[in-house]
Amino acid sequence: MSTIAGGCRCGAVRYTLALDALPTTYACHCLDCQTWTGSAFSQQTFLPEDSLAVTGPVSVYELTTPSGRVSRQRVCGICHTRIFNTNSARPGVVVVRAGTLDRSDHLEVVAHIWVKRKQPWLDLPRDVPAWPEGAPVEQLSQALARGRTDA
Repeated sequence: MSTIAGGCRCGAVRYTLALDALPTTYACHCLDCQTWTGSAFSQQTFLPEDSLAVTGPVSVYELTTPSGRVSRQRVCGICHTRIFNTNSARPGVVVVRAGTLDRSDHLEVVAHIWVKRKQPWLDLPRDVPAWPEGAPVEQLSQALARGRTDA
């Protein structure tokens, strides 16, 4: 198995993913993701937590959602780049921010969620699955598993 590398903007935090190929990603257009990124959407992927190895000064921001789930955001302790998070609703899974991968320009977006909050100027491809709000986990997982990008 090879590894895929990534890190924060300042380089203090680096990580590797024990994967043979770049993961496929999804775009979330919800208001929270727009606020977190300061942009139109966030791009990320679900991965097994044990595939991720991180070095450097990581800070944790913990948030309890209105539904009672606990989201733990990991950011660089120096530049505050958001790198990944875990959620009590998905034990053993990490959500990696796609833009932190060294080869983020080679990633494929295979699904869009929360498109009812999508910016009106953004046109989505018709052949990519999209949901008005959050996608059922099984359907989003299937979309992510359909395509894989070469390493």
